[in-house]
Amino acid sequence: MTLTELRYVVTLARERHFGRAAERCHVSQPTLSVAVKKLEDELGIPLFERSKNSIRVTETGKRIIDQAQRVLDQVGVIRDMAQDGKNQLNAALKVGAIYTIGPYLFPHLLPELRRAAPEMPLYIEENYTATLRQKLRQSELDAIIIALPFEEPEVVTLPLYDEPFVVLLPGGHPLTKRESLTAEELAQEQLLLLGPGHCFRDQVLESCPPLVDAVTRNPSAAAPSLVTEGSSLETIRHMVASGLGITVLPLSAATAMQYDENILAVRPFAAPVPYRTVALAWRVTFPRPKAIDVLSLAASQCRVIEKAKIDTPAAAATA
Repeated sequence: MTLTELRYVVTLARERHFGRAAERCHVSQPTLSVAVKKLEDELGIPLFERSKNSIRVTETGKRIIDQAQRVLDQVGVIRDMAQDGKNQLNAALKVGAIYTIGPYLFPHLLPELRRAAPEMPLYIEENYTATLRQKLRQSELDAIIIALPFEEPEVVTLPLYDEPFVVLLPGGHPLTKRESLTAEELAQEQLLLLGPGHCFRDQVLESCPPLVDAVTRNPSAAAPSLVTEGSSLETIRHMVASGLGITVLPLSAATAMQYDENILAVRPFAAPVPYRTVALAWRVTFPRPKAIDVLSLAASQCRVIEKAKIDTPAAAATA
């Protein structure tokens, strides 16, 4: 059994295709196939079920491949220990973030990180939590920025900051006369939310129970549906600006683009204010702890929430 063979089976399990796996490993397909078969023969069990059109990891194979990934991670740790003087901050860091955090955090994070580690550029990917979780587990990403709760074996999570939710309304909407709003008031309005599968949608509904009735209302009932779904927070923002309805956004997203008050207005929630906790997650075996330290410190110091501002009628009157 060799590290090369372990790398081949891990890549093949990820790609589910011999040709693509060979390409990722920079070897020919026959070379990879022979190595995988050799390892299976040595172990005495098949790791993959093969057919003409598909490859599937066996149940035992999945456990072995998970362990192989941990071994490969540990190899990175050993190599780092062997190069004790190596600067962990002079190579790119692969960071993922969910769609509802990345576009609003990175403009504040990158200047902080550039000052703290000028020789450590970021490879950035925005995606869904489930996809980021998989890529973190498979070492395709070094760290991810997500919203809690988030649990994954052998992954460390560090809370970075709490972010309140706010209400975004069309300019001139009757509720803009209020200094703060309740979930009960929102439940009577045409509500715009992300579609099912987005974690932020689930967070909004969990923290604002009165909105659940509006979302689950039977479309065939006498009362019309009060929910319209959007594909992104920016799409929803534009629909609110057009007057289609109102929405709930994280504060950083609500204030990321400034509109005139007669186009879009932002109002806070009355207490208790719903919020989410933004966190950093990384594998316990990741061999560059100093890079994680710098990233987490930069994220906590960028103060994205403090830079966001809500102008209420009272604030406007005293400005």
